[in-house]
Amino acid sequence: MALDPEQQPISSVSREVGKSDGEISAEREPLIKENHTPENYSVVAAILPFFFPALGGLLYGYEIGATSCATISLQSPSLSGISWYNLSSVDVGLVTSGSLYGALFGSIVAFTIADVIGRRKELILAALLYLVGALVTALAPTYSLLIIGRVTYGVSVGLAMHAAPMYIAETAPSPIRGQLVSLKEFFIVLGMVGGYGIGSLTVNIHSGWRYMYATSVPLAVIMGIGMWWLPASPRWLLLRVIQGKGNVENQRESAIKSLCRLRGPAFVDSAAEQVNEILAELTFVGEDKEVTFGELFQGKCLKALIIGGGLVLFQQITGQPSVLYYAPSILQTAGFSAAGDATRVSILLGLLKLIMTGVAVVVIDRLGRRPLLLGGVSGMVVSLFLLGSYYLFFSASPVVAVVALLLYVGCYQLSFGPIGWLMISEIFPLKLRGRGLSLAVLVNFGANALVTFAFSPLKELLGAGILFCGFGVICVLSLVFIFFIVPETKGLTLEEIEAKCL
Repeated sequence: MALDPEQQPISSVSREVGKSDGEISAEREPLIKENHTPENYSVVAAILPFFFPALGGLLYGYEIGATSCATISLQSPSLSGISWYNLSSVDVGLVTSGSLYGALFGSIVAFTIADVIGRRKELILAALLYLVGALVTALAPTYSLLIIGRVTYGVSVGLAMHAAPMYIAETAPSPIRGQLVSLKEFFIVLGMVGGYGIGSLTVNIHSGWRYMYATSVPLAVIMGIGMWWLPASPRWLLLRVIQGKGNVENQRESAIKSLCRLRGPAFVDSAAEQVNEILAELTFVGEDKEVTFGELFQGKCLKALIIGGGLVLFQQITGQPSVLYYAPSILQTAGFSAAGDATRVSILLGLLKLIMTGVAVVVIDRLGRRPLLLGGVSGMVVSLFLLGSYYLFFSASPVVAVVALLLYVGCYQLSFGPIGWLMISEIFPLKLRGRGLSLAVLVNFGANALVTFAFSPLKELLGAGILFCGFGVICVLSLVFIFFIVPETKGLTLEEIEAKCL
């Protein structure tokens, strides 16, 4: 590609940053310093680049909460407002899991398009599909259209859960990146609580399930308008630059403007310098080379896949869907009057999840990722063995089950809940981030589907006590994985993570 005669080639940026005598030595000196200058940023300017992508997480969480109530409304002869309310267990299962299958498909789509259209446009597409899916579901005159709406909504979940953590991680200042990406998990839980709340308010209204799903429409519109207004991820723009895709000078200027908008007025004077530093660091760590499919499973790309894929796999197979599935019966056994109403129980647990996620958001950039993972997962181990022991030995003491349940939910939200999504947004090299994160999201939703499908047969075969103890053993294995494999990324820029941790 021809360059303007007065335009400085990108490769020369790395020379200027790393050279000492006008030549590039055979052994390039690392560009990433141990003591780098703290990033200049405005917290106020960082809010909107977090908020609009995070709405994708809120809409995902809302769907979970709303659907748990919508299935009750759909099957009511007097309140459903439809003639096909007499749904079989398979029909209800498809309503519940339709978005999950859509999310699996969305993850596959993201693998193909993410690096081509960029994080911002992927989130705009997700917002559009959220809107279409919510409208089709809410207005569905037949069961078939209801399922089409649920799957369409699910595709947007897969796209949003793929692009949102990437966009937030790539635009957030390093000192607060952990808090902002983890706050997305807070939005997911907030959406769940909102879904349970709206569901409990409308479940006794005629055609209440339509109102539950229609509530997503204005949020999807706000998300789409917000993402249309926000700039593209500067790191994605710079990746296109160093890989020779698009006009170099235009892409570079776009990256500078993007940084200025994302960091606020205080950053304007240093934006160009920061762009040059990121370009040099990306060139140093090899981002200027195109990645092939085979390279996804080699070298540091493979290590990133092991770390990211392992975290989201353990996030699901340590029993999270199953423990929450058992929550109402556990609380009923303990004699809580609210446990007779599934929606109120869900709100109670949702509020606990919300509080503990808030605690994780506050401390994650102070304590680091590994300490929270190791401490939180250790608590999950204790809670799972307690829960298993309740079903095996202490069924006469329901307080054991209640303590175990609350401990599990709290520890999960301090560890795997927010940190799994945070780490997969940080750990992948930039040129691999789009495809690598799509694989991680696919593993996450695939494992969720597998655990959800296998839970009932395994419970019948082994019993609840043995099953929960088995989850406890898997939790112990996840602790070993975290201790030996997962690095600490607190306070590092994304380029430093690639250079130091992979």
